[in-house]
Amino acid sequence: MTDLLTVERINSYYGDSHILFDVSLRVARNEVVALLGRNGAGKSTTLKTLIGAVRARTGRITFDGAEVQALPPYATAALGMQLVPEERRIFGSLNVEENLILAGLTAKGRWPIERIWGMFPRLKERRRSRGTDLSGGEQQMLAIARALIRDPKIVLLDEPFEGLAPIIVRDLVGVCRTLAEAGQTIIVVEQNIQAAMTLADRAYVLNNGHIVEEFSAATMRAQPEVLHRHLGV
Repeated sequence: MTDLLTVERINSYYGDSHILFDVSLRVARNEVVALLGRNGAGKSTTLKTLIGAVRARTGRITFDGAEVQALPPYATAALGMQLVPEERRIFGSLNVEENLILAGLTAKGRWPIERIWGMFPRLKERRRSRGTDLSGGEQQMLAIARALIRDPKIVLLDEPFEGLAPIIVRDLVGVCRTLAEAGQTIIVVEQNIQAAMTLADRAYVLNNGHIVEEFSAATMRAQPEVLHRHLGV
């Protein structure tokens, strides 16, 4: 597999606070990669740096052959990278269908909305409901659907299962697995280690802004002590 995304020794800051230290990783086309680590390890900052919401002060990010570390988020998104943020950021005054239509307006290629309804039947049922009237699980479905309608090359999922009921987590994991089996490239940040590793081909472990471990899903299943050493699980 060829690499779709290559990150080389990026360093990111919030003000004067150094958050990411020489972080390097790679993601192949059609691969699912998990970023694991305790709270405050730098996982979400890594995703924000990839999309350009946080600017890497040093290092290089190459996405589909283009260097993107100096680009604003909208330009990186136009190249085919989509971030589903932890906060979801649904437009509360718009209904489900309007949120999706708006997201797809500037996409070079986009999914037909019927494809979204097929993947998220619940959203079709709620298509006329405003964002503020949706449950947490429905908002998360909409946040993911809003990224997918733009036909992305890679999707960055930031804590997609956090705070959701187990049955909703099960359904969303199923959607993500369907996407992965269809060849969608995904990076997932998730505290629910079991859910993340049912999806991931490989994982990186972050600790205090440093990559401290890289392993395959097969290694994790065969050697659970690797995760326990870093995460205590």
